[in-house]
Amino acid sequence: MCGIIGFCGYLDAKDVLLKGLAELEYRGYDSAGIACFTKDGIKTIRAVGKVANLANRLPAELESGCGIGHTRWATHGGVSEQNAHPHSCGKVTLIHNGIIENYHELAKELEETGRLPVSQTDTEIAAMLIDSFYEGDALSAIKKAVSRLEGAYAFCILFSDQKDAIYCIRKGSPLVACQSEEGCVVASDMVALLRYSKEYFVLPEFQVAKLTKHSITVTDLDGEPVAPVMLGIHWDMSAAQKNGFKHYMLKEIHEQPEALRRTIAPRMKKGEFLLPDFTEDGIPDKLFLDAKRIVIAACGTAMHAGLIGKILMERLLRLPVSVEIASEFRYADPILDEHSLVILVSQSGETADTLAALRLAKEKGAKTLSVVNVKGSSIARESDYVLYTHAGPEIAVASTKAYTAQLAAFYLLVLRFAYSMGKLSEQEVSSYMEELAAVGGHMEQVLEQKDTIKELSKRLTPSHDLFFIGRSLDYALAAEGSIKLKEISYIHSEAYAAGELKHGTLSLITGGVPVIALATQEDVFPKMISNVKEVRARGAMVVLITKEDNNAAIEQGICSEHLIIPAGNDMFAPFSAAVYLQLIAYYTSMYRGLDVDQPRNLAKSVTVE
Repeated sequence: MCGIIGFCGYLDAKDVLLKGLAELEYRGYDSAGIACFTKDGIKTIRAVGKVANLANRLPAELESGCGIGHTRWATHGGVSEQNAHPHSCGKVTLIHNGIIENYHELAKELEETGRLPVSQTDTEIAAMLIDSFYEGDALSAIKKAVSRLEGAYAFCILFSDQKDAIYCIRKGSPLVACQSEEGCVVASDMVALLRYSKEYFVLPEFQVAKLTKHSITVTDLDGEPVAPVMLGIHWDMSAAQKNGFKHYMLKEIHEQPEALRRTIAPRMKKGEFLLPDFTEDGIPDKLFLDAKRIVIAACGTAMHAGLIGKILMERLLRLPVSVEIASEFRYADPILDEHSLVILVSQSGETADTLAALRLAKEKGAKTLSVVNVKGSSIARESDYVLYTHAGPEIAVASTKAYTAQLAAFYLLVLRFAYSMGKLSEQEVSSYMEELAAVGGHMEQVLEQKDTIKELSKRLTPSHDLFFIGRSLDYALAAEGSIKLKEISYIHSEAYAAGELKHGTLSLITGGVPVIALATQEDVFPKMISNVKEVRARGAMVVLITKEDNNAAIEQGICSEHLIIPAGNDMFAPFSAAVYLQLIAYYTSMYRGLDVDQPRNLAKSVTVE
């Protein structure tokens, strides 16, 4: 959440900052602002609403080569220009992502020294605290201030008497930086760095980066120099643009087949048999051989990918697996030891609750494996092992290609370790791998049905409530379909295990209520069709999703709309079916006239608890 951009160099700083903030809009925000060094000192401009509102307020004569910019998502204090960043006190001007948990206590202490805030934000308190320690030595002031701060933060700081320099430090919230011929750039996301360089580094926690026009220096809090670990970006600017699509979400739905191929192909060892191979990832077979219990910890969509991972692991590995909401996991005093394997799933690799779950798992002696999309992210760096998905940049708040890439990662993991544990033969694994390699093509076939989904979505648009039902893998997918619809269409939606209908939820089904029924699993297909008849008998508008080879079993009039995915092994049905659910959510939101890519109150990356 929130966006940070800082620039020192040889270009017009206000233009660099505005472009950077526009590229970070997808993270979610409600106000924006910049602060720049000018010949008359630091000039700060802030505005409520979109970055375009801020751009309209910038004076054309604002000349600067160094400044910081921010898009704010309100936490402490409401949406107002007064609460927007940057905040200033004395010689300090800063922007901040995160939450300072002890700001109220600090505010009382600072009030005794005569420093009174003008906003309701924790960020202004941080600026006041740093200024209270500043006597010309920026590093010393930062060191003293962060020793008092509790919570998460990523700061970019200007000191009025140190012209054309930006100081940066973080704990929890991400910061990345790069250097180019045009100057030096720092941001909360590598998307804002792309136009300047394809080499960057992630600023380690509790280390200070100083950006000037010609260099970036990194030191620890004692001033000792640190050599940052440089990383590469393997996609270009077009990957973060719409490329003719109306919305990022629709573009990313269409990018899924290729994202899956990028994730699967490098791990596919070809020979007499197709076997998954993690040699390049450095993930050893003994990781699962030593495990007696597996815990999957994640949030939101990533947690739903974990639900499918759990079913696959228990089915093929015969190990006990639990899926935990990361925000609950860290407070539940989980039972973990050296025989536990904790798998953390996060698109950004910076999800605050998932990062906290990782650190707790390591404290308790468990082995950790992360499935993430962003190289060098905090979760990736701190895990014992990491499996990168290669989905590329995902801009829309509603996750699509990152979700199916996470699914692919689970399938690869399960098949590799089922083979290494002797649960599956080479022939069996090879057959499954051929199925996995084919899912991209199956998804492309579903994408060809988008005109059908458009018409269906028009019928769903006026709905106030909508339900998803399924069993086994279909129920795990239903949970994802439900959150996808509710987060961007604002229609109340719930997912239920179809067998639970008679245990209370059937009372919610009345005439005309839409029910999306997933019935792709052969072993529970007859039971699922019985559940469909139950909701149909209560007047529900049923959208039924089945595999192509189940057509003969579908009775006339059992559903209002029948969507079909290609035939194949039931185990791989979630990939194709997910595309239908994503398209339903997308077109329903679009026909309701909503902001598909940036739904209200939500942010792409949740970096605070």
